[in-house]
Amino acid sequence: MIARDGSTATEPPPLRGGDKQSARTATGRRRGTKKSPKPIQVQFRTIVSPHQLNSRWGRRIYWLVLIAVIVVFTLAFVFPLYWMITGAMKTPEEIAQMPPSLVPADPTLEAFFEAWDLFDIGTLLANTAYYALGAWLFSMAVDVTAAYALSKLRPMFGNVILGAMLATLMIPPMVILIPLYVTIVDLGLLNNAWGLWFPAAANGFNIFLLKRFFDSIPRELIEAAQIDGAGPLRVLWSVVLPVSRPILGVVSIFTIVTAFKDFVLPLLVMTDSEKMTISVGLSQTAGAVTQNQIMGGLVIAGIPMIIVFFVFQRHIMAGLTAGSIKG
Repeated sequence: MIARDGSTATEPPPLRGGDKQSARTATGRRRGTKKSPKPIQVQFRTIVSPHQLNSRWGRRIYWLVLIAVIVVFTLAFVFPLYWMITGAMKTPEEIAQMPPSLVPADPTLEAFFEAWDLFDIGTLLANTAYYALGAWLFSMAVDVTAAYALSKLRPMFGNVILGAMLATLMIPPMVILIPLYVTIVDLGLLNNAWGLWFPAAANGFNIFLLKRFFDSIPRELIEAAQIDGAGPLRVLWSVVLPVSRPILGVVSIFTIVTAFKDFVLPLLVMTDSEKMTISVGLSQTAGAVTQNQIMGGLVIAGIPMIIVFFVFQRHIMAGLTAGSIKG
């Protein structure tokens, strides 16, 4: 190549692959570009390494420990129920013998029929179902509207009100039992179903569960209903409640189970033998019957709640996890 001054200039030799990379690196440094950072490799350190866990003995030990834990915890929860059922099938002498036997020698169902007649379990179950139904209706009316107001209506000092409701969960129930009983007596609600319905109407835990679920409902659904002219109550009835069936089922189950197993407050409020709940009625006549008859009555009293659990267990899990999913 001939330069302007007449001198001859030679062309630079072509760059090889490595030279081109060096030239680009040098050019990039001159232009001030930064090199891309290397990805950080995260290492998870556990007591048992993945290599040991994937080995033959590691898998065997893992399944052995898992099965042992499941069996132990299952026995811890199921054995009292088994002991109650088998105790009702034993004779009074067999129950009192030491050491006790795990399996009845001559199982019989006579204790169940005797307990039904001695305890008048039919009347006690009817009373308990009546109180549980009223408690459920009042709880749904109060808890749902309170949670809806805190979640969607956004009242002033809503977080403070919710915090005060949750603070009541930190107070032991026995602490407020005496003031509650005095209030019921002053209102003249002894031996009255309203004495059990009013305390069950407001529950801070149920309100918290409902509010968390209502928060996950898309705001666009509420705004679309408002554009169509729906008021707050119409939005609650036509939009919020239809999509909140899982959590409503969970709260309903909690309320009904609480009403069935409650003992202290019905013992103080329902002093009339014709108006007692199943838990109070069994305790009042327990000293005049045998132990196998007591266990037979307890088994019959627990059957409704066992049926409720097996029927609605899927709704319980779905309702507790649905509030964490947006959209």
